[in-house]
Amino acid sequence: MAQWNPWHGCRKISAGCQNCYVYRIDSSFERDASTITKTAAYNLPLKKTRNGKYKLTPGETVYTCFTSDFFLEEADNWRIDAWRMIQYRSDLHFYIITKRIDRFGINLPPDWGDGYANVTICSTCETQDRADYRLPILLNLPIRHKAIICEPLLEQINLSSWLLNSIENVIVGGESGNEARICNYDWVYNIYTQCIEKKVPFHFKQTGARFVKDGRLFNIKRQDQHSQATKAGIDFCS
Repeated sequence: MAQWNPWHGCRKISAGCQNCYVYRIDSSFERDASTITKTAAYNLPLKKTRNGKYKLTPGETVYTCFTSDFFLEEADNWRIDAWRMIQYRSDLHFYIITKRIDRFGINLPPDWGDGYANVTICSTCETQDRADYRLPILLNLPIRHKAIICEPLLEQINLSSWLLNSIENVIVGGESGNEARICNYDWVYNIYTQCIEKKVPFHFKQTGARFVKDGRLFNIKRQDQHSQATKAGIDFCS
């Protein structure tokens, strides 16, 4: 899995940010995760090895800006060059997750049109309130590849109004870390059934650290959270 974090640090804006893993990791190194800075990897898509080959191998999916938010206000000017690199490396697919879908249009490249074919934009929605606010915006934007991520899933969410043909998949997961809030299997399964009804692919990514199923609370170690989600057997490909 290739990653590109052109900038680091973020500001918390909604309930899903409460126990942010970036803040958790930075605090262990006595760093302030609310300080936003460019990283040494800012121009990673253009970097080459000594033999002249790109460090990011053509054909890879590049998980982009996972230690910040691509549409963060402080990164508005940096994002101009980031978009240029994304457009230049059309041989890569850039996968971007954001809580700031409402800022998508700021400094959008002039040749964007109906979207770059090598970019997937995923809007998160951890609660019904955030789904009702963010998903109508996502659906109305000129983006070629769109996805929804409910992670950390904090309550039961009705996505059915937003599960249209333009949504390529829905990913659901619980919250990790010592302070993790509960994720209930009933909430996960409810979204799964909505996706089946609308014929939208669904992936149960991870249980989170505190997982309730059949009325029982399970404390699940980090290394087991993905495999336990897989055992549920509820992934769906339309």
